Amino acid sequence: MAPRNYAAVARQYARDVVAGRISTCKWARQACQRQLDDLERFKGPDSAYRFNPKLNDKSGKAFTPADNLCAFIERLAHVKGPLAAMPIHLEPWQVFVLTTVFGWIKPDGKRRFRRSFVEIPRGNAKSTISSALALYMMAADGEGGAEVYSLATTRDQARIVFGDAQTMARQSAGFRNRFGVTVGAHNIHVLKTGSKFEALSAEGSTLDGLNIHFGCIDELHAHKTRTVYDVVETGTGKRDNSLLWVITTAGSNRAGICYEVRTFVTKLLDGVFEDDSQFGIIYGLDDGDDWVTEASLIKANPNWGVSVRPEVLLPLQAKAMQLPSAVNNFKTKHLNEWVNADTSWMDMRAWDRCANPSMTLAAYAGQPCWIGLDLASKTDIAALVLVFAHQEIEGAFAVFARYYLPEDTVHANGNSQYPGWMGSGRLTVTPGNVIDFSWIEADLIEFVSLHAVQAVAFDPFQATQLSTRMMSEGLPMIEVRPTVLNFSEPMKTLEALVLQGKLIHDGDPVLGWMASNVVAHLDAKDNIYPRKERPENKIDGIVALIMALSRAFLPGDSVVLGADYELVML
Repeated sequence: MAPRNYAAVARQYARDVVAGRISTCKWARQACQRQLDDLERFKGPDSAYRFNPKLNDKSGKAFTPADNLCAFIERLAHVKGPLAAMPIHLEPWQVFVLTTVFGWIKPDGKRRFRRSFVEIPRGNAKSTISSALALYMMAADGEGGAEVYSLATTRDQARIVFGDAQTMARQSAGFRNRFGVTVGAHNIHVLKTGSKFEALSAEGSTLDGLNIHFGCIDELHAHKTRTVYDVVETGTGKRDNSLLWVITTAGSNRAGICYEVRTFVTKLLDGVFEDDSQFGIIYGLDDGDDWVTEASLIKANPNWGVSVRPEVLLPLQAKAMQLPSAVNNFKTKHLNEWVNADTSWMDMRAWDRCANPSMTLAAYAGQPCWIGLDLASKTDIAALVLVFAHQEIEGAFAVFARYYLPEDTVHANGNSQYPGWMGSGRLTVTPGNVIDFSWIEADLIEFVSLHAVQAVAFDPFQATQLSTRMMSEGLPMIEVRPTVLNFSEPMKTLEALVLQGKLIHDGDPVLGWMASNVVAHLDAKDNIYPRKERPENKIDGIVALIMALSRAFLPGDSVVLGADYELVML
């Protein structure tokens, strides 16, 4: 059988995706378009990169890197499921990912991409590809003393990719003999080159000081802290041709390292900035897609009909359609949709559509403003939210927020986003182990001097002294106790505003995270109240926003939001 032309397979896949002949979401299309654009952009001897050029190994034998990798993987066998013991056959999407990551070469012969992020629903053979790739990087990449690791927060998770690689290697005598590979219980190694492959976890392992050639992080969404990712990113920086390989399903923590990397990749694919060392592709659905259709399953799962079996997934979809408690889990695992809470309140796609990053607080100088203030605990996040009538959209509101947190909590909490939010100015960090309320008071006084503040709604809990001082400064402090009576209608109004595209925010990632954390429970009278499922899922910004909206509409005001919505405030 003639060898496959992997580069041609990948290019045809990219063309089919961009042309719409293969159904994918926006991010996969943009990843394919990026590759097609790069193939046109980087041409000629003076280009910064060459795609799949002929190289020579240490023995002088010529090879092309993308084809070499794919041919290597297809000589290994599946280790699980109906295809166990059968040779791996790379699907076009897999060929596209692998040839893109490994095909681009710099003039010095090193790879262009040093980091790769692949986000894809469960069941699309993530571990199979990662295991085969790890064996290649250990034995066939030409790196002396290659250190290859499967890394995770738990020992069991780290061993999934490593365990599959063990079985692959044991089943392939040709691979072991060709490269001199020895397979042990906890280690795969090549004695001649001093290369090894091991599973490491943050449990009982010292991860510092690693000199990583290939670091595979499987299911990054499960990482509660950024420790492992940062260790791998630092460890791969010690070599000239290393690769950080992340392949994951969507998760539930928008404040975690996985969503941080995902956001970076989406901005890269959107063309917000360039980073020639980062590859990324995301499979899922687009805004407006109906998740209950088979077409959505096909769109989100590129291995549909191969490792993703219709006879398995369609009944699960039908179950989720009948059982609301199963909806979010199904969307996350099988459609790759980020949903924070098991019974979340906010439609996060609608929330994201309300973002206008160009909107600035300075543009609302002198305008009427309503402020909501949730001080929560002195050791936790305090939130201050400003609400204005939008300058351009009739019946809409513009929202800006500030957050406060004590310095000790930033470093002890484990939320990987806190330092980034602090650096970007979203999060004000006060010295010590409790929030210094004088910082909040100073901001309130400044906002009163810049805007026509109509009311500052506050929860009297934790705020008695602050409210007294602010009233002495002449601020219109209004007590709003966090009761169902006070919160239900403003919360419903907030949801309706978002669905109508009339709650415009500046793309605030903190407020978006908090919105995704809110769960709502209906009582017997159809009242709702904001709650969170776990202590780490903060919602303070949304609570402050609800309080501000409760004052933006005076008692008896009717909020007309379009043909589908008409809410009357208490």
